[in-house]
This record gives sequence, C-alpha cells and structure tokens, in this order.
Amino acid sequence: MIEISAPLYVGDVVEMRKPHPCGGKQWEIVRVGADIGLVCQTCKRRVLLPRRDFARGVKRFIRRGAAAESDA
Repeated sequence: MIEISAPLYVGDVVEMRKPHPCGGKQWEIVRVGADIGLVCQTCKRRVLLPRRDFARGVKRFIRRGAAAESDA
C-alpha cells in the first residue's frame, strides 16, 4: 500500500491516476476521515473513497488547502 506522506486537508486539489467518466482527473477534497470525500472539478460530482483506495489512486497534489498553508 502507498503511504501518503503529506497530511490531507479539506480544500486540497489532487490529481488521480484514473480519470472520472466525465474525463476529469482533478478532484477537490471536501471530507477527511475514514473515507475521503472528493468533488470532481470538471462535472462537480461528489464521491466517497475509502482512505486506502484514495492512497492507491492519488497521483499528485495540484493545490494545497488553506489549512495546509496555515500549518506551514
């Protein structure tokens, strides 16, 4: 399993390895917990992924949320 070294924050925008059926690869994190809530930036569809599936599917961070900048 891939470990995400950076903590996750609401407002982070990530790129996933597989595209959404609408063609979008960029997702905004809207919920952090046992499941990760994501909103597709192309069609605004909301999905929940188990943390393990999210860790396997994430490719890179596009933009960090406001909470990440205040922790730095």
